[in-house]
Amino acid sequence: MNTVTNIDFDKYEAVIGLEVHAQLLTNSKAYCSDPYQYGAEPNTQISPISLGHPGTLPKHNKKVVTSAIKMGLACNCKIADYQYYARKNYFYADLPKGYQITQDKTPICTGGSIEIRLKDGSIKNIGLTRIHMEEDAGKSMHDQDVYDSLIDLNRAGVPLIEIVSEPEIKTGEEAYQYLTEIRKLVRYLDVCDGNMEEGSLRCDANISVMLKGSKTFGTKVEVKNMNSMRNVQRAIDFEIHRQITALENGEKLFMETRNFDAIKGTTSSMRSKEGASDYRYFPEPDLPPLNITKDFIEGVREQMPELPKALFEKFTQKIGLNEYDAAVLTENKDIAEYFEGILKHTSNAKAAANWLMVSIKGYLNEQALTIRDFVLQPTKIAEIIELIDSGKISNSAASQRLFPEMVKEHHKSALQIAESLNLLQESDSGELQKWIDEALAKFPEKVAEYKSGKQSLLGLFMGEVMKFSKGKADPKIATQMLKKSLEN
Repeated sequence: MNTVTNIDFDKYEAVIGLEVHAQLLTNSKAYCSDPYQYGAEPNTQISPISLGHPGTLPKHNKKVVTSAIKMGLACNCKIADYQYYARKNYFYADLPKGYQITQDKTPICTGGSIEIRLKDGSIKNIGLTRIHMEEDAGKSMHDQDVYDSLIDLNRAGVPLIEIVSEPEIKTGEEAYQYLTEIRKLVRYLDVCDGNMEEGSLRCDANISVMLKGSKTFGTKVEVKNMNSMRNVQRAIDFEIHRQITALENGEKLFMETRNFDAIKGTTSSMRSKEGASDYRYFPEPDLPPLNITKDFIEGVREQMPELPKALFEKFTQKIGLNEYDAAVLTENKDIAEYFEGILKHTSNAKAAANWLMVSIKGYLNEQALTIRDFVLQPTKIAEIIELIDSGKISNSAASQRLFPEMVKEHHKSALQIAESLNLLQESDSGELQKWIDEALAKFPEKVAEYKSGKQSLLGLFMGEVMKFSKGKADPKIATQMLKKSLEN
């Protein structure tokens, strides 16, 4: 077979659907009271129920249901009022019951969508097929022992929601932005910590390619084991390229599950893909059906915080921030709440945004802290902004000297610290004129040059004024007085 080298990749389009599993932040597992904590000693957070011993019975977990409804409401899904669980039968060594309790015919959420914003600024809605509740399996470890695979069943029975998209994603970038929005939502809702590295947010990608304009999807391939959003994008981009190249060279694609190698950036075949019939779904006989009332759903809605999209619109349309600042401030719920806390004490939204995105974030990054660990309350940042806006302190003095000292002495007010550091600007005209006269006397030849038209020298004189005043001269007033002195 001849290998085609000049491939026109643009004549194809990808069809991508993502299955995202979010591990829920509950105090116990999905259908029993076992605790679960990431990193606990292997096989210490188990019980006869999560191990599927004969005679044990599962029971509903209200917080799991509440968490699933929150996510459904955030995505504008339809919430099912009647639903029952199903058994999904398959054998893995780390699935002790030999089946998974999940939802099949009656998922708790259907429809809805997630809005993504691409790098070019365009907006796209990715439709959702469903969100359903289920339990996790344990974990097999193949790199801990030279001869044997080891099983840790702590994770068996941990509650999950699976968020299944419609096959409307076209590129790796779209998949990346979609995952970013999901992680943002689950964190805002406090239903999942969104940590892909620890496996609490996991993604499987179903990828196929077809000729542009075709109505028939190509052969679907599933890719697993992607432990970061960037790796999801890389795996999808590689798989699209691989599939198109194979088709152009006359190769036949088949349904399979493939593994992603993050080091090589490639995928490799793991096994042939199971079909739904292989799982032999049937209603779970040990859990009664769920009936969810409208009042219960509305009660959940009332518990929900303001979501990123609504905050983005508020920050851009009502407060007047640009889209970049609004996007940065809404990436993280705690950052957004801190920003709104500053705005309760100042009307200068742009200054509040700058302090949060530059000085505060810089400090947090240096110290490896989160905003929850930050010692300064929002009121303290508003105090700094007030000192600058009122002309009592310069912006540079505030960021370079006042802010670091306030972090150390966070029980004191910004004014107290500014006074103790002698940072308050001098606006007394007599004092200012003295420093101006000293600056002009130092460079008489430059004064002559300025008067002959070289007005760029104004910065030189202002620099000298600030030196003589040790940074205390009010720049605005000093500049006005300096110009008058030069003109005279």
